[in-house]
Parts: sequence; C-alpha cells; structure tokens
Amino acid sequence: MRARPTAVAVLAVLGLLVLAGCGEDEDAEPAVPSFTQPTDATPDGPATTATESSTPEEPPPGGPPRVAGVVATDLAVPWGIDFLPDGTALVTERDSRRVLAVDPEGDVRQVGEVAQAQPEGEGGLLGLAVDPASDGRDVYVYATTAEDNRVLRAELVDGRLGEAEVVLDGIPRGFIHDGGRLVFGPDGHLYVSTGETGVRELAQDPDSLAGKILRITTDGDPAPGNPDPSSPVWSLGHRNVQGLAFDDEGRLWASEFGESTYDEVNLIEPGANYGWPAVEGPGGGDEFVDPLVTWPTSAASPSGMAYADGHLWVGALRGERLWRIPVRGERLGEPTGFFEGENGRVRTVVTSPDGDLWVTTSNRDGRGTPAARDDRILRVTP
Repeated sequence: MRARPTAVAVLAVLGLLVLAGCGEDEDAEPAVPSFTQPTDATPDGPATTATESSTPEEPPPGGPPRVAGVVATDLAVPWGIDFLPDGTALVTERDSRRVLAVDPEGDVRQVGEVAQAQPEGEGGLLGLAVDPASDGRDVYVYATTAEDNRVLRAELVDGRLGEAEVVLDGIPRGFIHDGGRLVFGPDGHLYVSTGETGVRELAQDPDSLAGKILRITTDGDPAPGNPDPSSPVWSLGHRNVQGLAFDDEGRLWASEFGESTYDEVNLIEPGANYGWPAVEGPGGGDEFVDPLVTWPTSAASPSGMAYADGHLWVGALRGERLWRIPVRGERLGEPTGFFEGENGRVRTVVTSPDGDLWVTTSNRDGRGTPAARDDRILRVTP
C-alpha cells in the first residue's frame, strides 16, 4: 500500500460550477455526432471530419439492440459494476456507500459498505473492478473520502467484503469532476480515471493525479512501462473521464465530459496529452491528440463505456440514451443512439459474461427525474 506524495488536495467547488461545468446543461452545436480520423498520435493520413466523410465503410452487423429485461430495481445511484467468476455482479451505490451482489436472476443482497467513502456532489463510492487474477477475491473500489479520492482494496470472503485498505490515495477530490472508473487491462494492471475537480489547470500538471488516466499495479505502484517510471500517470489533459473500455485488440478507449461544446471518445495512448483545458474537442494542434468522436453536450454527457460485438457502447447522462459506435481498427464508425428518453439518465455500461450489456440508470443522482423503481439495471442484447 503506497500513497502518492505528489498529488494536490482540492476542496469542494460551489454549486454554480455543477451546472455550468459538467457538460450537462449547456446548449451546443453541431446537433449530430462528428468524428475525426485518425488521431494525431496515429498519423496514418490526413484527418477527416464528419462533414467530409461520415458514412461507415460498411453497415454494423445485426439489428438494433433491445432491452431484454430488468435485472434489478430500487437502487441508489448504481455506479460501478464488475463480475465474479460465477457470473454474479458486484455493484457500488454512489450515495449509500453500499456494495451489492446481484446474481443473474436479479437477486440483490448487500455484501459490504465502504465506510471511508463520503458522498458529496458527484463524489462518493464510484468505480469497482475485480482483479481477474484473484479468482474473485480481490475487489478494488474508487471512493471519495473526506480528504481525497483514493483506490481501495478489500477481500471478498464467504460472500462478505472485508475492511477496505488504501492502495492509492492523494487523488484530488472535488464537488464535481471526480472521475472514478476502474478497469483491469489485459496486462493485469489497474487503469484509473480521474477528473480535474473543476480546477482546470490540474489536467496539465504532471505532478497532480487529477485530470489523468492512471496505470498502477495491484499494490498501487506505478506500473512497469509507464511513460514516467516514477509516476502512475498514463495519459493527461482530461477534463472528467467516466468511461474506460478495452477492445478485443487490447486498445484502451475513454469517454470524456466536455464543457459546453464537445463531449468525446478518445483512443488512449501512453504519454499522450488530450488537450484540456487548452482545447475542447478537435483542432488543438500537434501537441494534443484529437478525439475520434465528439457530440454536442446535449446529446451525451458520456459516462460508462463497454466493448461488445465489435462496438463501443456509451451511456449518456444528459443525452438519456445508449450510443453504439463501430470499432474498425484504430478508426471508429458513425455513432447511433438508442432508447432516447426511454429510461432517463444512463450511467454505467458493462459487458456481462454471457455477452449481454448491463446498463444502469442514474435518475436518483440529483439531476434526473426518478421513475417508479429507479434506479434500475437493464439487460440489453447488443
């Protein structure tokens, strides 16, 4: 267990920033998604915009996704989900601090509570990842505490989660933009998304863990092969990343909240700078990596992301829909939105062991309008 000594603690940001700074309440143009290919970091040719070439090379396989059923109901802002070897899902609730076990039949029971978590604003008990090398024993969570954001580890023994211990702390916390997504990569290391907490300059500060994607070992050390061997920072220049997903080629993709114009999907490369706050969306020049997909903030506010069936699937909070984006190597096809307005705000998307998507609503998070039995986990057939 190691604390990172270089991080800066950041205090809460006032409520006006919550409305103006999260990419959820500003009108913006253009009114349709656009995409730029390839990224500056993969210079295979000149960039093209959606107005120049927005037609996919071939139509996506199969028909539209469908909601096959409701897995669980009456949840309190479900945020992180990962699966145990037997197919049971572990689920965090942001505001209650509870960790739940949800079996494929939808039975829900509490397996633990993370007492260190202090929910406030967008923070609380956020992402969750199960170490695939631990046979379901080691569970990692991302929590906002009274002092900072941190990565914690607890053992799951006989269906109960033990006391959480610190793996990585010193990640700045804020009332907004706390990041919070965890995912294990095919290399066995843990990838962690952080936000810049509303303090924009932290995203470009190499000595701060805010506004970054981090790559650490299971003990919290900088993972071997990081751009700076002494730092957990894998990429920088991020405003607020809440979606991370690896595709079947081992590439890491991230969804990111913009401010008032562009939300983004980025292909993440080690040491790359994604531009915030110098640039929002594409066009930042050779110093920065352009996003491959952008949306107006009214259509997205992208949170969770999963990869399944040759596509990225991105949940939209303000946009209240599920986006499907074809993946073609290091290029992306045209996004298509589904279920617009049918389920409210969509927070988390994960691929289940049987290949379906589990999709959570986020209507009890203080910004949505809860329907009966919200929040829910939906089963979607891609």
